[in-house]
Amino acid sequence: MHAVIYPGNIAGQITAPPSKSMTQRAYAAALLHKGTTTIHHAGDSDDEQAALNVILDLGATIISKTTTSITLSSEGIAPVNNHINCGESGLAARLFTPIAALSALPLTINGRGSLTGRPMHGFNDVLTELGVTIGGFEQYLPITLQGPIEAKSITMDATSGSQFVSGLLFALSYAAKEPITLTVNNLNSKPYIDLTMSVLKQFGIPITHTDHRVFFIDPALFTHNQHIDINIEGDWSGSANLLVAGAIAGSVTVHNLQTESTQADRAIMDILVNAGAKVHTDGNSVTVQQSAMHGFEFDATHCPDLFPILAILAGYCNGESTIRGVHRLFHKESNRAESIGEMLQSFDIPYSIEDDMLCIEGGARLQGTMIDPYKDHRIAMAAAIGGLCANTQVDIPDAEAVNKSYTRFFKDLSLCGVKCVINES
Repeated sequence: MHAVIYPGNIAGQITAPPSKSMTQRAYAAALLHKGTTTIHHAGDSDDEQAALNVILDLGATIISKTTTSITLSSEGIAPVNNHINCGESGLAARLFTPIAALSALPLTINGRGSLTGRPMHGFNDVLTELGVTIGGFEQYLPITLQGPIEAKSITMDATSGSQFVSGLLFALSYAAKEPITLTVNNLNSKPYIDLTMSVLKQFGIPITHTDHRVFFIDPALFTHNQHIDINIEGDWSGSANLLVAGAIAGSVTVHNLQTESTQADRAIMDILVNAGAKVHTDGNSVTVQQSAMHGFEFDATHCPDLFPILAILAGYCNGESTIRGVHRLFHKESNRAESIGEMLQSFDIPYSIEDDMLCIEGGARLQGTMIDPYKDHRIAMAAAIGGLCANTQVDIPDAEAVNKSYTRFFKDLSLCGVKCVINES
């Protein structure tokens, strides 16, 4: 798919896409829950479909499915396939690998595309300590493992991110027969752990913690209902692109955004306010209007997915902006330190990387250009939003990358008056 974005205003109202981070966690919980689960407003992105396929391979079954909900049945881990494919979802790979290790059967976890080039830190050391046998693994998928996982207190390092920690919280919670602790050093992306604990709590699995370092799992506190209903929140990650579009090129209202959400990328609202944007909330609706904005400072260590769209926002704001946390960019769908840099260079936005900080000098008109998104959904979306403020059209090849997280992204832009031409060939 080739997308062409023409400069112009944006004006309209959009319902936020479902949170893929929450949908994938809900699927994990539905798999482990012995009973039935109805998930309302689950997303249909490639990553969410990958997670659904994983839980079906691990023993869950679909009872019914409509356009607004899916009902699943499970008796816990009972693999029907010994090869589990996570698609291109890094979260699915890191979340479901320890969950799959609950099974006593040998299983191979694999993926495709960019996922096979993304390192899976911690798998060897942590899973081996928990009694899992691992073979054919050298930091990259595929990995062959055989459990069952032994639920006991351990200490681990999480410098590389929180996704594997989330998977361990799921697996250890459902394996534990007595109180245990998971002690985590150097945890990044803490809000995503809050999201994991929020989903687990809705399934009767409360986990407490001390300073996001020591997590307490006590089965005596767990409760069980035969049927669970869970509603998926709107996605702050995808919606951040629309909110920035409103700030730099018109006015946008995004509905179904919980302003008290534990999602990490809810931070976009505070960033826009600090940069001088006009932001108004009304219940679960957020409206952002264009205004003159100034440079901002922000530490994106715990919400690195905001980096691409924050780079575009910084290019519009007058003066210098600094975004910390560059070390979190190297092992995403692309090396985002490089792909963001190339995007800024193509737009003719001055920037530099100093230590762990991206520094951007904004205020000048963006230059129309072609942006290679490197098959990275967040680069493709950020490039499209940048195109609204360019002096000529912006061409985005491989624009189907957005399907990884936000399948209707370009359609929603068009609904808000953006001139967006899509060539499917």
